[in-house]
Amino acid sequence: MTTLHRRTVLATSVAGAGLAATSTTTLHAAAAPPSSMFQHGVASGDPMARRVVLWTRVTPVPAATPGSGVGADTNVRWEVSRDERFRKVVRSGSVVTTAARDHTVKIDATGLAPQTWYFYRFTVGSATSPVGRTRTAPDEASSPEHLRLGVVSCANLQAGWFSAYRHLAARDDLHAILHLGDYIYEYAPGEYGYGRSNVDIRPHDPAKEMVELADYRRRHAQYKLDPDLQALHARYPFIVTWDDHESTNDAWRDGAENHQPDEGDWHVRRDRSHRAYDEWMPVRMSDTADLGDGTKLFRRLTFGTLAEISMLDLRTYRDQQVHTTVPSPVPSPDAEVDDPERTITGREQLDWLKDSLTAPAQWKLVGNPVMIAPVTFAQVPKDLVGPVNDVTGILPRDGAPYNVDQWDGYTDDRREVFAHIRDRGLRDVVFLTGDIHSGWACDLPYDAATYPVGDSAGVEFVCTSVTSNNLDDITGTPPRTSSLAVEAAIQSNNRHVRYLNFDDHGYSVFDLTPARAQMDYYAIGDRADRTAPSTLIASWATRSGTNKVEPVAQPIPQPIPQPTTVPGPGA
Repeated sequence: MTTLHRRTVLATSVAGAGLAATSTTTLHAAAAPPSSMFQHGVASGDPMARRVVLWTRVTPVPAATPGSGVGADTNVRWEVSRDERFRKVVRSGSVVTTAARDHTVKIDATGLAPQTWYFYRFTVGSATSPVGRTRTAPDEASSPEHLRLGVVSCANLQAGWFSAYRHLAARDDLHAILHLGDYIYEYAPGEYGYGRSNVDIRPHDPAKEMVELADYRRRHAQYKLDPDLQALHARYPFIVTWDDHESTNDAWRDGAENHQPDEGDWHVRRDRSHRAYDEWMPVRMSDTADLGDGTKLFRRLTFGTLAEISMLDLRTYRDQQVHTTVPSPVPSPDAEVDDPERTITGREQLDWLKDSLTAPAQWKLVGNPVMIAPVTFAQVPKDLVGPVNDVTGILPRDGAPYNVDQWDGYTDDRREVFAHIRDRGLRDVVFLTGDIHSGWACDLPYDAATYPVGDSAGVEFVCTSVTSNNLDDITGTPPRTSSLAVEAAIQSNNRHVRYLNFDDHGYSVFDLTPARAQMDYYAIGDRADRTAPSTLIASWATRSGTNKVEPVAQPIPQPIPQPTTVPGPGA
């Protein structure tokens, strides 16, 4: 995601970057009091029919702060129960965590029943964690009536409070949370904050750009201290992928826009960000919950015969973005963005995605960090070109792809995916996307120039940002004023873009049944207000077999009764 910012380059070394110890011998130090042992909360993720990832972080002594490399090996016990009072424990065990893994704990709880709510907790001595709730996926052969997800992306702690997380945590009708990237941001205080002046609603820790492993660990830890994010993690399992800001802005295979030579080797920096992500997120990498066994993030999750979700990694394997700024050594970027040798996915992941789209599940969902819908830019008012560029990316000349950080900058990969869908007569393909700090609902035309004549490969629903700046924040104008002209210009030149909102922050709720897929868009109030309300602003859906979106008058009905209630922290 291209963003206006300025950088501060600092470097700090850190010890304790090795793999977690495998010894069962625990060195006992003076334990931290129960109230501070589990201060970063609990989380779960990657639900499968008979297993789910469980996560926490312990602070065995006050000095064992994230990234410090300090603190003894600590034995942590975990339990999974059918009831919140843990009278029906079905799985339990213990693991040893160390300073080498920043005292994080991540286990794959196996042997569970499909489509079942569970409660889980961790203990160290007499200290007990908050209780989390999680849910397994339906059995692959089952036919669930629906799947309902909270959908979020782009949560910049410096730019505001996480009210979107608070409102999702207050719901009792979801099955999981889909986080599409930019879970954390790399910037130093004073960079890329709230609005035009980059005000820090909450300054980042450490007070520098993330570069070293300790920096990434501390930033993850700071976000995990947010009470709204903690509540959401404790209430629902997360399904996550990264975009660029988990490492740094506009990352690609061999570099990033926001990485400079004096910050060291790019691959070393990226490996640090991947290591911290693996430690601090409830996710399987290279298909396991173990640390240090690989960094492959693209993976599939199946929800009976109703849906399969394919989560993409669109940073690790991509070629560098085309340069389209003016003046530019390349007068027209078209030849480069269409170059079949350039890739956003990498060949292995592209072949894997094509295999995923032929899965037997009815709905083929793709967790997609950046937009795949083709979008051309023309006739946006000149005084708004700069602000739109700040939000969306690089704006080339009229008629060119307006954001070459997206699939528009790698059109041959998109052509291959769409051709695969067309040639096999695939239907019910839905891309769920983040990154662009705005809400969209789009058809995915085979030929955008002649659309709506012709067919569509599928649809795309894009959620807006939790807090990161969008158009009215950059221009300083009231919401739904000057942005309306931008939206109208884009939609008039891109007839497959059916819904566009450049101004509101918030979250979405995505609901899937055999008959239709629907996305409800919710806007929050002022990001600077930690009690900001939430308002439903739009509902769009695609009916099975149509491959096109349409407006919906009625939002997704709620609540759906759940078999259990959710305990409060520490219950």
